[in-house]
Amino acid sequence: MKFCFIVGTRPEVIKVAPVYKFFLQMNEEAFVVATAQHREMMDMMLNVFEIKARYDLNVMTHDQTLDDVVASIMQRLPKILQIERPDILLVQGDTTTALSCALCAFHWKIPVAHIEAGLRSHDLYDPFPEEMNRRVIDAVSEYLFAPTNKAKENLIKEGIEENRIHVVGNSVVDALKIIKEKFDLHEIRSRTVPFERYILLTLHRRENIGERMISILSGVARFAMEHDVHVVLPVHKNPKVRQIVFETVRANHRFFLMEPVDYVTFLALLEGCWFVVTDSGGVQEEAPSFGKFVVVARRTTERPELIESGFGALAGASEESVYRAMVSASEVELDSVENPFGDGKTSERIWRILRSVTR
Repeated sequence: MKFCFIVGTRPEVIKVAPVYKFFLQMNEEAFVVATAQHREMMDMMLNVFEIKARYDLNVMTHDQTLDDVVASIMQRLPKILQIERPDILLVQGDTTTALSCALCAFHWKIPVAHIEAGLRSHDLYDPFPEEMNRRVIDAVSEYLFAPTNKAKENLIKEGIEENRIHVVGNSVVDALKIIKEKFDLHEIRSRTVPFERYILLTLHRRENIGERMISILSGVARFAMEHDVHVVLPVHKNPKVRQIVFETVRANHRFFLMEPVDYVTFLALLEGCWFVVTDSGGVQEEAPSFGKFVVVARRTTERPELIESGFGALAGASEESVYRAMVSASEVELDSVENPFGDGKTSERIWRILRSVTR
């Protein structure tokens, strides 16, 4: 059997890496195709996990559109599929890379395995384009690896046969175990921030850019001033995000603005924070592994398990709602709350399932 693993963005590498490395550990014939949808951040994560792609599609261009990414991948990947003839192609999540590669494999009648299947916000345009991407990927996938029972329920409601769905946990927990063993996060953090007590804030989503982001920042600023706490904010590279952040809070002495940090440094910051405010999907999954509460600065989340478990609150994007969610977060105790995203054995489960059905 030959397994092809697809990556193109930082989150994909993080969640694919432990699965791919486990397959190699089990002496499987496996290789990686990198699309480089996000060149710099993808390369950074491949280095962290010491992974070398067999093929690099190098699709990233300046000011690329979603259509540009789809067109480039679907022109270049078929040549590799024709050469390698993999038995199964594995994609992760809901990126444009995952969508395009899943469609290519479907056209070539190569079975698709979807890592992190079944996530739904139930709003086609929020988050955009991820909600549409994951629905299409799930529709063409032969093996759907759902991280939770809630994700499985979503798939069954959409009419997907139950024998195609496997609840395996989230591979991000596997990845974080690797990172914790490899790096001294406390030492990294001590070199990065000059104080012990802080809130970690990340903002970047397209749907929040504009008035919503200004409101979120205002709510965070209000809480920080009233509770005498610093806010550590790695500022996203998106020029629109940077303009809003700089105009809104650069003069506020409570905010510690940083250039984007590498993933390991980010995890060090996450490990040491009081709690986190974010509009990211990945951070919602990572924080519970560090015992951190998440204020989700969005109107919807495709990870309701975070909220239901007690690890997070869906705050919306208004100043008042974000502020109130942060007040509640400051009073939460999480010592006895179980991680809703798994136990770090997702990679092994995926391998065992694929091996049992492909012998």
